Amino acid sequence: MHVIDMGHDVYKANDKVAEKNRKKLDKYQVFSVNVMGAIGSGKTTLIEEAIRQLKDKYRIAVIAGDVIAEMDSSRFRKLDVPTIPVNTGKECHLDAKLVEKALDEIDLSNTDLLLIENVGNLICPVDFKLGEQLRVVIVSVTEGDDIILKHPMIFKTANLAVINKVDIAHAVDVDAEKMRNDILSLNPSVPVILTSKHDWESLETWISFIELGVKKAQNR
Repeated sequence: MHVIDMGHDVYKANDKVAEKNRKKLDKYQVFSVNVMGAIGSGKTTLIEEAIRQLKDKYRIAVIAGDVIAEMDSSRFRKLDVPTIPVNTGKECHLDAKLVEKALDEIDLSNTDLLLIENVGNLICPVDFKLGEQLRVVIVSVTEGDDIILKHPMIFKTANLAVINKVDIAHAVDVDAEKMRNDILSLNPSVPVILTSKHDWESLETWISFIELGVKKAQNR
């Protein structure tokens, strides 16, 4: 049996396009965030909250990745921000080429913040850079407090980790602090924040992290 390893070339080609995307975003001083996480982790809700609080200060666009449906993109459109739905078909992640095409539909000269919602998955998005400045992974307590150590690579490569829905941690018999410690054992330098849509202070921390990135991009 002959095994043909095509992985290296695929990733290398993706990285080249991702670098092109990054240069394009940097040219227009657009701060881009790749939001990763499993289905049900709360990605869409946290992105919505960021849009609500920041859209009067900054010009925001969204790329909404999904396998088939466009339900998430319709939620973002209701907030009156330009939204590009990207359906991946059978693929369980966005890649740089898909983002490159989506960028052609966005007026980057009129954009400060680009929020990219990746396809719901904790494995596939890891190896595919998109050209983003910030890689975020969101995990919910409903996924169990062993979820981090079962999916180490996405946490090792993240620039920010979010443990979401912490208000129901007790109800699902999960220790959110264990989850935080597991993340830090994999990536000691990554900021870890605990969030709940019912706790404004935690949402403010999440939103402030994004806003700081926007300000830095504008001052480059």
